[in-house]
Amino acid sequence: MHNKHTSAEIYSYIKERILNGIFSKDSLLPTETTLALNFSVSRPTIAKAYNRLQKEGYIEKKKGIGSTVLYESKKIYSFGLLLPGSGESEIFSAINDQLLRVSEKGEFNLLWEGATASSADTRKKHIFTCCELYINKKVDGIFFAPLERTADAVLINQLICKDIQKANIPLVLIDRSIHSYSQKNDFDLVGLNNFEAGYLMAQHLIDSGCENVYFFHLPHSATSVKLRIAGVQKALSDHKIFFCEEQILCANPFDLKIIEQIKITNGKTGVICANDVTAAALMSSLEQLHLVITKDLVICGFDDMKYSSQLKYPLTTYSQPSEDIANVSIELMMRRLKNKNCPPVTVSLSGELIIRNSSIFIKKDTITP
Repeated sequence: MHNKHTSAEIYSYIKERILNGIFSKDSLLPTETTLALNFSVSRPTIAKAYNRLQKEGYIEKKKGIGSTVLYESKKIYSFGLLLPGSGESEIFSAINDQLLRVSEKGEFNLLWEGATASSADTRKKHIFTCCELYINKKVDGIFFAPLERTADAVLINQLICKDIQKANIPLVLIDRSIHSYSQKNDFDLVGLNNFEAGYLMAQHLIDSGCENVYFFHLPHSATSVKLRIAGVQKALSDHKIFFCEEQILCANPFDLKIIEQIKITNGKTGVICANDVTAAALMSSLEQLHLVITKDLVICGFDDMKYSSQLKYPLTTYSQPSEDIANVSIELMMRRLKNKNCPPVTVSLSGELIIRNSSIFIKKDTITP
């Protein structure tokens, strides 16, 4: 080091090392005499730098003891994102974007190596690789939205969680559990209140005049769909409206043979789809069968995808609180980092029912050809 250091330069030198944790909380700094020799300056020059650090609360000078660091450097956590649905749904993209926005404030870093392909099989191939990468990097925590819409999704999700748990890495599940909703959840979980959402959607169709309601979903759907069905069933039961297993259709929405099984009572039939993607596809199939939405039947979905309002019949849907899901996920992760033995918490957030034309019956003579 050259021999013309100022007290301001020495102050910055010491402060930087305190902020970076090189001089940790409660540790003793070099004596003023030792540091003066190291910098080839006078002892009063070092004293001036130390006095400034004490005034700003970084250190405390005590006679007979020396200068002790008071500042505790803030650990910057590193979290891994396992959101395999980012390529399939805007919901996970929105959650991902909010997590990134919060990370930019400097409280933590995010690693994202997830596949964005729309194919479930493609995402399945990547998920184990990504999980292994995060474990090898010894991240401080992992946010995981369990895989769905593939036959072995349940097994894959359980294996992923088991590997993360074995590595002693805190885990927060996003959107859905890895088990049936009737089983105990072993991990922190944040998502939509799916039972409430299903109930409110069914209530809306009842208010629209529906007395015959179907629920349509894709094969191998997430456990959250079962909760929506349960909410629908409860609402219908409360209004003494019949609802049975035959009215829960698990199929491809382009399968006309399945769709023909829907028994239409004009002005009285409603179809609740597990999500907007399914609803949009089903609309196309219904049109092929010459069924008119808002006349013969009404239809609705969940998620409020960007195109939902632009469909031929603007789609009634249930908007998810994506930003809130991301924010609460972070809160639960920080809680878990402070106490890894705290009991798992499930947080169910309310969304918003958005009513559009697709769920409102109109008179025949007002229908535009």
